[in-house]
Amino acid sequence: MEQDQVEPTEEAVDLVEYPLLPVRDAVVFPHMMIPLFVGRDRSLRAVDEALEADHRILIVTQRQAEIAEPTPEDLYTIGTIASIARMLRMPDGTTSILVEGLQRAKVVDFTQTRAFFRARAMPILEVVEEQPLTEALMRAALALFEKCVELSRSLSDDAYVTAMNAQDAGWLADVLAAHLDLDVDERQQLLETLDPVTRLQKLSILLAKELDVLELEDQIHSQVQEEVDKTQREFMLREQMKVIQQELGELDPLMQEKNELHEKIDASQMPDEVREKAEKELARLDAMPPMSPEMGIIRTYLDWLIELPWAEETKDNEDVVQVAKLLDEEHYGLPKAKERILEYISVRKLAGEKMRSPILCFVGPPGTGKTSLGKSIAKALGRNFVRVSLGGIRDEAEIRGHRRTYIGSLPGRVIQTMHRAKTVNPLFMLDEIDKLGTDFRGDPAAALLEVLDPEQNHAFSDHYLDVDYDLSKVMFITTANILDPIPPALQDRMEVIEFPGYIEEEKVEIAKRFLIPRQMEEHGLKDLRFSDRVLREMVREYCYEAGVRNLERAVATICRKGARAIAEGRKAPRHVSVQSLPKYLGPPQYSYGIMEEEDEVGLATGIAWTAGGGDTMAVEVTLMEGKGNLILTGQLGEVMQESAQAALSYARSHVADLGLKKRRFDKLDIHVHVPEGAIPKDGPSAGVTIATALVSALSSRPVHREVGMTGEITLRGRILGIGGFREKVLAAHRAGLKKVLLPKKNERDLQEIPRKVRRDMEFVFVERMDELLPLALVQPAPDSAKKHPRAGISS
Repeated sequence: MEQDQVEPTEEAVDLVEYPLLPVRDAVVFPHMMIPLFVGRDRSLRAVDEALEADHRILIVTQRQAEIAEPTPEDLYTIGTIASIARMLRMPDGTTSILVEGLQRAKVVDFTQTRAFFRARAMPILEVVEEQPLTEALMRAALALFEKCVELSRSLSDDAYVTAMNAQDAGWLADVLAAHLDLDVDERQQLLETLDPVTRLQKLSILLAKELDVLELEDQIHSQVQEEVDKTQREFMLREQMKVIQQELGELDPLMQEKNELHEKIDASQMPDEVREKAEKELARLDAMPPMSPEMGIIRTYLDWLIELPWAEETKDNEDVVQVAKLLDEEHYGLPKAKERILEYISVRKLAGEKMRSPILCFVGPPGTGKTSLGKSIAKALGRNFVRVSLGGIRDEAEIRGHRRTYIGSLPGRVIQTMHRAKTVNPLFMLDEIDKLGTDFRGDPAAALLEVLDPEQNHAFSDHYLDVDYDLSKVMFITTANILDPIPPALQDRMEVIEFPGYIEEEKVEIAKRFLIPRQMEEHGLKDLRFSDRVLREMVREYCYEAGVRNLERAVATICRKGARAIAEGRKAPRHVSVQSLPKYLGPPQYSYGIMEEEDEVGLATGIAWTAGGGDTMAVEVTLMEGKGNLILTGQLGEVMQESAQAALSYARSHVADLGLKKRRFDKLDIHVHVPEGAIPKDGPSAGVTIATALVSALSSRPVHREVGMTGEITLRGRILGIGGFREKVLAAHRAGLKKVLLPKKNERDLQEIPRKVRRDMEFVFVERMDELLPLALVQPAPDSAKKHPRAGISS
């Protein structure tokens, strides 16, 4: 172990070297037994070093108690040589030692400071000459101390017995200083007073002051005892404290705070069970000494109970027409979500308090207005809006809180948010509920089961509060991008409302009504116009997404360009034209419509669901001479690879029915590729697309470039239903496709598609591949039909 070495001085022969223990908020006097708690690593090493030697250690007080790792400059120079009588190791990692002060000593220099403090000290010998003055001082001090012991409740008779047996003035002064309630600075001054007579004189003055205070306290106690009734003990204690404050001419902040807590508990509208708990904790607080470390914990707990809303609530706006108008002003579209809120208000108006608040789950791609609609609903209903983001939470205690046994414990996110809401019926939005995680600290999603269950949330249990809290009047709205990560038990407690992606016309209308006015106001512009054609081009070529966030960013970019032009003194644009879009936004990022210039063999267009709201997907098939291998590329998942195997098996088993050329598949390699190979893809609904591209390659018949398709294929050519119907259709519409081929089982979902999309596109629902292929493949020319009479599909 590396140590600091100090050169010896001339006085080294008179010095003694000891391990040094720095202490905070305590001064050890000679002839004094005191327990000390040691927790710092260097201090523990110093104690171990002393125990291995002769149990002697030098104890020195820090100048500032808040310093965690003191240096030699942070310590007083006068300390006490002590003997370690006992050492106990505590469960919390600290060590308790019982030390007996032996002799004062002056620190001369430090021989070690890194691993622990070791110092050379000069012991201080006290020599007291027996004089009449010394004897008189001892008797006077002992008499004052005897009276203090009689009047004080904190000094025991054993303290007086110890003082009475002190053999000299210095010994007596140290005993009195150890038992009096003095500050650390006063104790250190007494320790540094080396002359015993002078030290005893100072203590006599302190004893006289303490006796005056104790006599006044006894007098006040007697006055109050005569004025109040014996049965009103609590009132007597309060009056006693008031008289003490009047006599001393000051107010006790601690007592004033306790009185305020009493008044706040009385004024709160807590349930009886909670009030009983608060009064019990307040009684504990009253009984504790002022410097108890638990006082802050109880006071914080009472503040949480008092400040939580127990009965305060806002009145709902039950005017259905007005609420509908406000929602339409704030948001365009989203009819299902608006209709559900209006139904809630209508039922609430008729049923009153009998109706339970709904627990809704808004599910949709990013940027479709889930969170902003929640704010609008709160505004329309007249409720306070509060929001908690659940993304990334992995600790169950984040929801339920920590128990008060932990230092720094707090209630969970639910109770903290209710504290911010100030009412018992806010609109509580739990954002990104599909982003919850799980680890060794518990499952937050499981903790939410009680919050989002109307049968249980009237008595929600938070570990910190340890009392039931009523959440039944809260209107919970959760948001998610996808439902799959949400546990089934949690999904079952929520009413799911889907937020599909916006179509082109809706994006243009949202930009005109909301995005452009807001961005112009934020950028200080007053006259900047966007035509419908410009907005449509922005949507098609720059904002190919389900939501409108990128569209708003694009509008903000154009507004910034205009703001900069005005700031530089140039002429700001008043109209944004289609030709100027590349100047403002750069080259187009997307091509509107995925259709090729001509129909191609082995290339089919599928439509797929994504978390971003749906997208189109091209499938390419190429035939090569080989050994009968099926090559799949494009980061395809296991389910999608199985769909490709099923499509190939279908094609091989229906060669005659499909009018395909007879080929030796064992001499043929088939390569299926889905472009954008860096993006993982999976799911069974690409089966018909792969089968169509495969039949096209095997029959050399091109696929219509304006046709998109989706569906799961079986080995016998049946087409099964798919999910994400609306998102897929809207993606096809955004891509400019004219016809989509869909499973027959999804025909009932067509009513969810906007009328504009239904007018722009042709929808064909099929049950089997032999119905789909004639619609997807280009029919062969007449001469080709003569050469291959079975090239067509027989129905």
